[in-house]
Amino acid sequence: MEQTILDVLKNSKTPLTIYEINDLLGLTSVDELRELQEVLGKLEDNCDIYRSKKDRYILFEKSHLRRGRLSVHKSARFGFVEIDGSPDIRINEPYFNGAIHNDIVVIEIDKPNIGEGKVLKIVERGNPDLVGEYYVKDGIGYVKMDNPRYRDYIIEPEDSKGAVEGHKVVVRRTKEISRGCFKGEVIKILGPKDDVGVDILSIVYEYGIPDVFSDEVMAEAEKLPNSVTPKDLKGRRDLRGEVIFTIDGEDAKDMDDAVSIKKLDNGNYLLGVHIADVSQYVKENSAIGQEAYTRGTSVYLVDRVIPMLPQRLSNGICSLNEGEDRLTLSCDMEINHRGDVEKYDIYISVINSKKRMTYKDVNRILEQEEIPEGYESFVKDLKMMEDLASILRQNKINRGYLDFDIDEIRIIVDEKGMPIEIVKRERGTGEKIIEDFMIAANETIATHFHWLDCPLIYRIHEKPDNKKIEQFISFLSGLGLRITGKSKNFSNKAMQSILQILQEREEWQVLGNMALRTMKKAKYSPYNVGHFGLGSKYYTHFTAPIRRLPDLLVHREIKGSQGIDGYRSNVSSQELVISADHASITEERAVKCERAVDKYMSAKYMEKHIGEEFDAIISGISRDGIWVQLDNLIEGLIRVSEIGNDYFDYDDSIQIMKGRKTGKVFCIGEKIRVVVTGVSKADSEIDFGFVKKLGKR
Repeated sequence: MEQTILDVLKNSKTPLTIYEINDLLGLTSVDELRELQEVLGKLEDNCDIYRSKKDRYILFEKSHLRRGRLSVHKSARFGFVEIDGSPDIRINEPYFNGAIHNDIVVIEIDKPNIGEGKVLKIVERGNPDLVGEYYVKDGIGYVKMDNPRYRDYIIEPEDSKGAVEGHKVVVRRTKEISRGCFKGEVIKILGPKDDVGVDILSIVYEYGIPDVFSDEVMAEAEKLPNSVTPKDLKGRRDLRGEVIFTIDGEDAKDMDDAVSIKKLDNGNYLLGVHIADVSQYVKENSAIGQEAYTRGTSVYLVDRVIPMLPQRLSNGICSLNEGEDRLTLSCDMEINHRGDVEKYDIYISVINSKKRMTYKDVNRILEQEEIPEGYESFVKDLKMMEDLASILRQNKINRGYLDFDIDEIRIIVDEKGMPIEIVKRERGTGEKIIEDFMIAANETIATHFHWLDCPLIYRIHEKPDNKKIEQFISFLSGLGLRITGKSKNFSNKAMQSILQILQEREEWQVLGNMALRTMKKAKYSPYNVGHFGLGSKYYTHFTAPIRRLPDLLVHREIKGSQGIDGYRSNVSSQELVISADHASITEERAVKCERAVDKYMSAKYMEKHIGEEFDAIISGISRDGIWVQLDNLIEGLIRVSEIGNDYFDYDDSIQIMKGRKTGKVFCIGEKIRVVVTGVSKADSEIDFGFVKKLGKR
């Protein structure tokens, strides 16, 4: 009945009463009317429909209300509700209506011109489990949360699990005493707050990421084979005699992609992308399969990896280790001189990697003409791969591929996990080759399924929001850059032109980040709308099943579509919607956790540099002050009080800070000299003071 009601409301041009819906459904009895009333109530609670004050029903999406997740500012004075496809809506604290950080809420946008609203209803409480420090005051136990957006929880003695003052703990909410005030129970003691590794573990648990596999999962993993068995080879194409190899980072232990290349008689390239067949060992309804689904992704932190799969699989039977037979899914692509895939073949296979290559060594060959020992026989293939990657990249650029190519931070730690150096992450020719090859394979798989008219989880990236584009273009105008065109018809070609202009400027790193923030987040969906950033009509994730759930699901879909025993070919659209949404959520959770750890470790590193001066570039301006970025990409804030002896006005439209008395102006992209004035590891914040400007803007 639920779907039928939704269909009726979808087709209706006006809101309907319960009796009008009853008549349209053809219901005749009192019992049917009572059931209709219950179903309508359920749909209303789930925010599928909206009931007006006049008791008329419409689809929720047609109403003036919106649903989203509340993200509260650390000051707790305001927050923003994130709404898919629209700019975030600001909610001031008096209008939280009992909602707290991370709650799913229904809001009314009462000031649309300035993007403000108020919470009407709490749909779902977020974060039942939080991390904090246990303490006792006046004989009563409390947990002070690491996240300042939450109040302290009260802990009864029987709920403390033996925690003592100074213990970092995971606490679960049990009862709301009053609005926003909760009782809780300790569910896990992480250890004394000053113990090595407890700080990072606290962040991991704050984001709800499981770091330990259950006994059931580990027992199941132990039963899996260590090597490929003869029965595994049935129906597989044998590629063990082919020149196939992996290229990864020096510290990588889970190699899930290998490549091969040949030049055909017709002048085309034959590119082979061979991906670990994780689905052979991780079955849908197994304990390992269910755990992989729950985790959704591996999480890569500064000093550790929290894997999606047990190490016995990720580093063992599923990893394409040099000299060992491994089961794979292969995608062979015949690619012409324009970078178009003329033919392709997707099949199950077995390979034996001939070399475990590193990006560092490959870059020495291709960038410095140095050949490390053991690479002599692979140089020809690597140079051919470099040529093909260049062709593929030009093809992508021609269709609107957006190469932000923004530097990323790399934190180097010692054996105790202490940060000893922070540098920019290198991205050389080898990294770009693998990126281009994986994109080609992912596009080929997605294109195949599109024309096969089979269900698939796509990796989609929607067009940016018009308002964000308008704001960005307005900001660029303030820099003297005149951007033609309209935001409503904004294309990836238009953004590509903007990036080409910005990349010529000294402050590219900062401006590129601003451009990136105008983009929507990529996500997973069974409904293909293309990938704006790649300029791709059809795109999926197929190439990393050891560390990403969607890739594993796509492998199962490939096998199901080919009629391979043990794999379903009738996965429903609704099931794919649920899986895609879950994968997007777990991916976002992992990204936020990784960023939080990077911020914390950056603050920890800068503790040793308080009082020292650095060159910096202004990366952002807000009412709080000036955000700056050092050459090694560490970021921090110069508070307004630390800028100078003046009253500074903030102009949001053109992102500048201007002194009333001195007329001194600060703007994004400007180079300045700063001094480290303080560090808060608890808040992962670094404070700077202004020293002087470095030349004219």
